[in-house]
Amino acid sequence: MAQQQQSVVTRERFDSGLTWPAWMHHIQRNVAKFQYNYDETAVSEDDASALRSLALKESGPARVLIIGEDWCPDVFRGLPVVVRIAEAAGMDVRILPRDDNPDVMQEFLNNGEYQSIPVAVFYTKDHEYITHWIERPEKANAEMGQMQEIFAGLDRDKDRDEMRRRNDEFQRGPSWASWRDATISEIRELLESKCG
Repeated sequence: MAQQQQSVVTRERFDSGLTWPAWMHHIQRNVAKFQYNYDETAVSEDDASALRSLALKESGPARVLIIGEDWCPDVFRGLPVVVRIAEAAGMDVRILPRDDNPDVMQEFLNNGEYQSIPVAVFYTKDHEYITHWIERPEKANAEMGQMQEIFAGLDRDKDRDEMRRRNDEFQRGPSWASWRDATISEIRELLESKCG
């Protein structure tokens, strides 16, 4: 999807976004899950070095805007990963709640129609748009069927506590960890393809 010719994300709009600490203070739900995913995300030295090199380029990614909401599992898994990427690369990061910024979300719809989150939008130091990444890595899309297996045999109305327990266990397991790692790889590859 091509970005609109005149973006609603001006430099001032970007700067009005929340920093990671401000986001953690602002959110009402899933604070522990955001913190867990932040704490469990490790950017390898190889990835960090490559990301720093890209960020130092004249047209490299120096700023990243993340669009999200605190209730969304893709956000409480993915947003902390993007924050870790930004920290490793030395990028300035700001976060906008999707529902409070419908015009920004409209600019970065998934396939031109879905309000998928998180969205990570990368800009140069001069606030020139580079590229954006949406929702989850391809590895996660390919493995989403695991969720059905986790809840197999449970009744949505009668087994809510067990469903919650199994979901929490899944979110702390190896699949989610591999999805965090895949997010780092996918964003690095995307940025390398755009900023080479």
